[in-house]
Parts: sequence; structure tokens; C-alpha cells
Amino acid sequence: MDRGIRTTGRLLAFMAALALVLPASAAPRRDRALEGQLRTHIEVLASDEFEGREPGTEGEAKTLRYLGQQWFDIGLVSGTNSPGNEWFVPITLVAREPADSAAQFTRRGRRHFLTGSDALMLTSGKRSLVRDAPVLFVGTARTVPVRTELAGRVALLLDGGQSDGERQDALIAAGAAAVVTVLDAERTLESVAARRKRSGYALASEALGGDLEGFMTAEALDRVLHGGATSVASLRAEAERPGFAPRLLDMTASLEATTSESTIRTHNLIGKLPGRRPDSGAVLFLAHWDHFGVCGEVEAEDRICNGAIDNASGLAALTEIARRLARGPRPDRDIYFLATTAEELGLLGAHAFADNPPVPLSQIVAAFNIDSIALAPAGTPLAIVGRGMTPLDAEIEKVARAMKRRVVPGDAANAYVRRQDGWALLQHDIPTVMVTSAYADLDRVEAFFEGDYHRPSDNLANREIELGGAAEDVAFHVALGRWFGDARRVPPRAR
Repeated sequence: MDRGIRTTGRLLAFMAALALVLPASAAPRRDRALEGQLRTHIEVLASDEFEGREPGTEGEAKTLRYLGQQWFDIGLVSGTNSPGNEWFVPITLVAREPADSAAQFTRRGRRHFLTGSDALMLTSGKRSLVRDAPVLFVGTARTVPVRTELAGRVALLLDGGQSDGERQDALIAAGAAAVVTVLDAERTLESVAARRKRSGYALASEALGGDLEGFMTAEALDRVLHGGATSVASLRAEAERPGFAPRLLDMTASLEATTSESTIRTHNLIGKLPGRRPDSGAVLFLAHWDHFGVCGEVEAEDRICNGAIDNASGLAALTEIARRLARGPRPDRDIYFLATTAEELGLLGAHAFADNPPVPLSQIVAAFNIDSIALAPAGTPLAIVGRGMTPLDAEIEKVARAMKRRVVPGDAANAYVRRQDGWALLQHDIPTVMVTSAYADLDRVEAFFEGDYHRPSDNLANREIELGGAAEDVAFHVALGRWFGDARRVPPRAR
């Protein structure tokens, strides 16, 4: 047989196979009815009555009751696998706020006590303390010293205008007893304190490590070093020389930080569309339900952060995806629908799901996160947040071709991969992406982040919300659910 005929035959067979799992008509068409359904959900979830959907409040209770009733009426069942058929998974969070801070350096027998205007010490635990620890100068930590150099020592780090926190984390992970950053560039102690003296959150099931991290002014370090040949300026010059190597300074440090603690009791919501062959794996769709509650300035007329786009729109899309999948043919695989708590507090609900999943994580063949979906107009192409990080891309592209949806090339949208629940699941080895038209135009995304994002103005009263692209994305996720829910199309993950 001629190769061209064979190729044509295979192509026709492939398109026929797609027709079995995808809608008969994939031509782009504005679904006004679906846009209306999405808007109705957003109007409820982002209303003042829901008080900004803050975890641990009556706003949470109203949110979960609304979603739970919607999902039950759609025909989902509990996805928690609990004996009592509960839909809600209780999660306890610990909030810790910086309390006391103390820093003292000893050099040549002289003790230097730093005041609150000189230094700030912080801990992720309830109390952290080091006494008379040697100080290792690590420059700007372009290269992290080995554990044997850092163990039991305080790493002294020049800020150098880099404020990402990754260097400090790497030094702690490598064994430093504490890290003190010298603010020798643009950042001030006041600006650091304004950002860091806020509550930090963690799952109560996880031990809050007690890592000790500090900041001090360059002027304070110069006072400690006074009388010798070393100064902040000389340390900076030393760090910039080729071949720089960390070295011990002739001083020790005693550092302490404490926090005050409170507890928040909150919940994930998990529903399930049972498949015909649950032993063949599972597909997961998720969106976070939480927002910031009352977060506007005290004197402001509107103080409720309603979170219409972030993320009432994602919850609306999640609900309508479930509705349409429930109406169609029963998939091979179980399809789970997860509404997570505490995404805004550090992706904690997603981590809690992965720590105690209703199905072994290795059985989840694909997970699709939905966040802030109501940004793009109809006809906008798709972007994949997490592109190149999972084996899902090729299958998503197949569905996109069948649906006549274009996927923007490149991985520019990955700049946002750490800012959404998919990142937490990726850390637990769950293949997770966010496929969305909202992130196809990054200028549009940035305009939202610089405007209404995390502010009381993210509400329906303030803006005409765009749902054309969101409705098209719902249809695309339905197709993804059918495709990845078919065990013949997508094999189980290797275990």
C-alpha cells in the first residue's frame, strides 16, 4: 500500500477516535447560556454575603454549603472515601506572627547588643535560639557552602539587592544554624519588617521547622566590626573577587526569635464522578475557594475582598465542568473535583490533599488547576502553565487540535507556575498543569495583578467581568476530562 494512503488512513482513524470522546462540533461558538451560568455562580460566591471567603469564618461555611449543594445536585458523590460519606476534609492551620527578636554579636571579648532599629530576627517555629555560634561570611551566596562548613554556624550574607529569599532557604537547607542578611543595598530594615512582620501559615500536621533568619543594617555591622581591618565595604569587595571562598569572621552571634500562635480550622471539599473502571486511575480538576475576607483599609468604604476573578470564577468553571461531564457518557476513570482551602496562605489546601489523598497519588494520570479564569475574551488561544514540566503536553495538544483551539508556543506562562495550586501538586509528583486562555496574554494578566488583584475592587460591582474565554475554557476542560478519563487513550502512570 502506498505510504501516503496509509498515512491518510491513520489520520482518518485518529480523527474518528477523537469524535468518540469529543463534542461533535468543535467550531468556536459563543456559549451565552454557559456564560450566564458562570456569572450566576460568581454573583453568589463573590457577594458581600460571603464576606470574602476567608478560611475559618462564616464566609467559608457559606461557600462550602453552596458548592456542596451544587455538586450534589449535579450528581457527584463524596470524594473523600470517609466512612460517613463526608464531602468536607477538615484541615487545621497554624498562624504564627513574629513576636520578640534579639541579636547580639561578640567580637574580641566585647558584646554588641543590637536594637530593633539595627536588626530583626524571625523564625518559622514558636521559638528559635542560637548561642555564641561562629559567624561564616558567605558573600552573596552565589555558591552555597557544603554542610561541613555551615553546620552549627551563622551564615552572614550580603543582600546585594536580591530579595527573593532563595539564597537564605538554601543556606538553611545546607545546615546553617541561622542566616543573617546584611542590608547593604536598596532594601531597608523598615521595608523588610513591613513585609515580614505578618502572620505566616502552615499545616498543623507539619512541624514548623524553627528556622532562624535575620536581617541587620550595614551600619550595625560596621559598628560590630569597628577597630579592625574589616568593614562592610571590604566584605563587599571581597565577595566580588573571582574565586571568593566563605571564611570565618572573628566573632560569634547569639540570636533569638519567637512567635505568637493561633489556630484556624478550615476544609477542602472533594466530589467525585465515579468511573466504570476506577482501577484504571483517576483525573483531578481543582480550584481554590478561599480569599482574604475583610482586607481593605479601615477607613475605606468597601473593605471586603470579594475575589470575583480570583477565584470565584475558577469555582464557577469547576462546577460547570462537573455538570457537563456528569451529563455525558460515564468515563473509565474516576474524576475528582477538589475545592481547596488556604491557597492564598501558601497553597496549603493542595498540600493537605496530597498528604492525605482519597486515591494513591500514583493513580492520578492528570490534574488540571483552574484559577482566575475570567480574564480573556472569546477566541483567545490557550496557554499551559506548567508546560514542559509534565508528560501531559502532547495529549493536551491533541485535544486542542480536535477542538480547533490554538495553544500559544513557548513556556512564558511558566513565570506564574509557583503562584497557583498546581505547583503544590507538582511537588508531590502529580502531573498538574493549568490550561487557560487567561494566561495567553501576559500583559492582560499583569494588568489584573497590578489592578484589582487581592483588592476589594475585584468584584462584580466594580467591573464588567469577561466570561467569553472562560466559557470556551470550560468546554475545553470537559474535553480534557473525557480524553484523560478514557483508559484506552491515556495509559495509567508507571508506578
